[in-house]
Amino acid sequence: MGTLLAIESSCDETSAAVLTDGQVISNVISSQLEHSKYGGVIPELASRLHQQKVVLVVREALEQSGISPADLDAVAFTRGPGLMGALLVGTCFAKAYALGLGIPLIEVNHMQAHVLANFISPQPPTFPFLCLTVSGGHTQIVLVRGPLGMEVVGESIDDAAGEAFDKAAKIMELGYPGGPKIDRLAQQGDPKRFSFPKPNIPGLNFSFSGLKTSLLYFLRDQLKQDENFLQEQMPDICASFQHRIVTYLLGRFEEAAKKFDVRELAIAGGVSANSELRAAFQKMCEKNGWRAHIPKFEFCTDNAAMIGMAAHFKFLAGEFTDQTVTPFARERFL
Repeated sequence: MGTLLAIESSCDETSAAVLTDGQVISNVISSQLEHSKYGGVIPELASRLHQQKVVLVVREALEQSGISPADLDAVAFTRGPGLMGALLVGTCFAKAYALGLGIPLIEVNHMQAHVLANFISPQPPTFPFLCLTVSGGHTQIVLVRGPLGMEVVGESIDDAAGEAFDKAAKIMELGYPGGPKIDRLAQQGDPKRFSFPKPNIPGLNFSFSGLKTSLLYFLRDQLKQDENFLQEQMPDICASFQHRIVTYLLGRFEEAAKKFDVRELAIAGGVSANSELRAAFQKMCEKNGWRAHIPKFEFCTDNAAMIGMAAHFKFLAGEFTDQTVTPFARERFL
């Protein structure tokens, strides 16, 4: 079945994991907290930090697993999408490590890996199922016919949901990363206190850029009348803004599930750690008699375990790559 070393370096997490027969033995994540003071990820800084941490993270993952490099059957890595410089670090390391051990390479699409994070579970989905993948860079509805057969049936035409959270947090000067900060404040607020417009996009696609703009203008107008408005109403503003995003996401997701007549639904990606999204998703599935799947928190954000899970299915299918492989920054699915 195979023992795999997986490496993730697409953005600001340096991660390595070891899997045996599709079971996660270790999963080490080193988050780059240095970006917080800049209000977002600085690509060149991310690349340099990956260079500093990748050897240490891989060593720790192997030590935690008790697996020797000589016992590995393949090395998996994130090929893309992501930040090109960050991806180059992981790709080059994986190529060199596999070459030194004389074992195969497995390239993994980051977005497919988020979907397949739902299989790091004792009760994984059965095919076909529908997955809502929401992260800082992507928002997609994916029809999953098999581990190697996925189709994007809806996606954002501009900003991603996670990007909308982060930009909203920046407008409100909450710091980075913004999504978790908005989520925490929203738990203290009234989600129906303020109303933000629902984007009017046809089909199953999304648009989040207008929501960010509506928040900006809303705060501008309110602060003209009361300079303390933001400080005093912050929990209600966060709750209302978050509620609009969650209801918008799940409204389209529910529509897609009925269109494709699936009975199993999953969510994935960093925004799937959002407390309101998780609760509302469960409630929606219960209402419709659907089976809901949500990864554990540690497998929602970028991590190497999900890369290893995607690689596990490729390993079983004999899908390997060679030493000429290069990363890609922007592409949906391989």
